[in-house]
Amino acid sequence: MSEAELHVLRARLNGGIRNKAARGELRRGLPVGFVWSEADGEVRFHPDEAVVTAIRNVFARFAEMGSARRVWLWFRSEGLAFPLQLHARAEIRWVGASYTAIHQVLTNAVYAGAYLYGKTRQETILDGIGAHKKRIRSLPRSQWQVLIPEHHPGFIDWQTYEANQQRLAENTRPQPRKGGGAVREGGALLQGLASCGHCGRRLHTHYRERNSSPGYDCAGKVLVENRGVYCLNIGGVQIDHAITQAFIAALESAKLTATLTAAERLEADREAALKQWRLAVERVSYEAQRAERRYRAIDPDNRLVARGLEREWEACLKALEAAKSDLARREAARPHTIAQQERDHLLALGPDLVSVWNASTTTPRDRKELLRTLLDEVIIKVDRDAFAAHLTLRRAAR
Repeated sequence: MSEAELHVLRARLNGGIRNKAARGELRRGLPVGFVWSEADGEVRFHPDEAVVTAIRNVFARFAEMGSARRVWLWFRSEGLAFPLQLHARAEIRWVGASYTAIHQVLTNAVYAGAYLYGKTRQETILDGIGAHKKRIRSLPRSQWQVLIPEHHPGFIDWQTYEANQQRLAENTRPQPRKGGGAVREGGALLQGLASCGHCGRRLHTHYRERNSSPGYDCAGKVLVENRGVYCLNIGGVQIDHAITQAFIAALESAKLTATLTAAERLEADREAALKQWRLAVERVSYEAQRAERRYRAIDPDNRLVARGLEREWEACLKALEAAKSDLARREAARPHTIAQQERDHLLALGPDLVSVWNASTTTPRDRKELLRTLLDEVIIKVDRDAFAAHLTLRRAAR
């Protein structure tokens, strides 16, 4: 009877927890950037402006770059710290940004304003010797116990979150017979965009000879006279040149509007980084003022405590000077703002996209990013008898 009563009590308690979670009122651990309010089920942004700014920068940079790794590299290149909170009652520590932290922010649905419960399940299995062993299994979204979209204000909306998840999936594991994937290094312009016109598979890239000339080949082998051959295996120099000419011709009417937009985006990115550095200076300044108040509040005769507080105050002052010097150096290196007169002058000069495309400062990654703004797929079909390649450029409706 006692075991039965314990089972009934446990079932009733678990039922109450699930009912409260179904209403979105069960208080669970929140990711950094959110805090629970006093009202039941109310979630608010973190009161620290620096924390909110760092999270917003993650989503803003991902919308621009389209890759979690490139967002992480941007944080590292700018020298920006990232908030870390081990649990709800722990203080926020500012550490160097890691790829894992950036990826968790991009994949957590709570940042899209959703309430989640029951994402994992505990299972009991038998190991090699027959002993019971428990493990935690992550469940797909269709098996989550509670999912309430628009439960609280988020950094992004639900549609943007789903688009981000699809983009992350395409970066890591492109679907078979489809293009995509994150932009990578290498001179092959159609990396991730080229597909075979014979079988529809995504083409692979290769580099040959001393100058590493790019080429494209299809891994779908067929049998010809009992021998396996590729659908196509072709050099990429002439193909990339033809694609470049078509791309520049399609953008001829845009003039320098795209260049001005890129300059404005660069300025916005720099301003976002400077804002986070200014907030960091404010945070270090507060810590220095707090250390000073603690030092002045202690009895001067108690030298055992005063010496420790004095060292803490001096360390905070050094950190404040270092933060101010870094901010001044970055503000001095800030790119020049384009004035309205310079903007009109640039537009009057006419298009010069060829020079921008062939400039030494334009990297192969930049060219691939520019190409993907207009093209979604390039279908290559080789006519071996005519020694010609037919290219079909496909652009999705935007």
